[in-house]
Amino acid sequence: MSRPATPDQVQAREQRIRMKLQSRRRGTNAIALTMSLAAMAFGLIWLVWILFTTLKLGIGGLSIDLFTQSTPPPNTDGGGLANAIVGSLLLVVIATFIGTPLGILAGVYLAEYGQKRWLASVTRFINDILLSAPSIVVGLFVYALVVAKMGRFSGWAGVIALALLQIPIVIRTTENMLKLVPNALREAAFALGTPKWKMVMSITLKASVGGIVTGVLLAIARIAGETAPLLFTALSNQFFSMNLNQPVANLPVTIYKFAMSPFPQWQSLAWAGVFLITLGVLGLNVLARAIFSKK
Repeated sequence: MSRPATPDQVQAREQRIRMKLQSRRRGTNAIALTMSLAAMAFGLIWLVWILFTTLKLGIGGLSIDLFTQSTPPPNTDGGGLANAIVGSLLLVVIATFIGTPLGILAGVYLAEYGQKRWLASVTRFINDILLSAPSIVVGLFVYALVVAKMGRFSGWAGVIALALLQIPIVIRTTENMLKLVPNALREAAFALGTPKWKMVMSITLKASVGGIVTGVLLAIARIAGETAPLLFTALSNQFFSMNLNQPVANLPVTIYKFAMSPFPQWQSLAWAGVFLITLGVLGLNVLARAIFSKK
């Protein structure tokens, strides 16, 4: 017949069990940490490689002519990307002026008015689909809706495609930022007899303006480098044109066309355009994070 364990033996056994569990946790933690660091290093290697290649090949094509001259004919020295730069800025700015108000208004409805109503649920579902939808699908949709009906490519079709890509991002950001505003602020405003529309304008929107601006900047960075939608809508233009009723030159499509060409002059301009877009997107992301951190 075995003798019962003494308190010291029980304590020693429990300590051995704790040490085994701690050792197992340390091992699991070390494995998870190693895998996380390896995944981070794997991603950083490709990112640094891409940035280094863009910097090395893009800086060589920078010149005054790049910003003052239009795209050159095939196999011709000189020329620049002035028409493509101006065209991209035109399309992005107009798309932002169209998409930002619509996105903010929809986000305000979802966060302040719709909440758990069926229309808000349907809107969120559709917005989630648009957020994950490939940009080429939006381009084909606008092609069938606008380009095919008009019988020609146009800058307005490109603006509509870019705005449709921007709106879901602004909606999601606006709704999330408004939900972060404490309900105590809303209740205090209602207790003072403030109408709901004034409460939204003066309190919730004002409190979340930093996050909303950040979302708008990230949405601009998203659409600035989109190529597929513009291939089916705005297409491109070899000459300088700001007529949105006709095809408009833009950097993404020009880069695609020049990079696929066999001409070294066009390839050099393509890398310079890649460098400009990368620099612009990086600047917008840094600006967005700076604004968000201050707020």
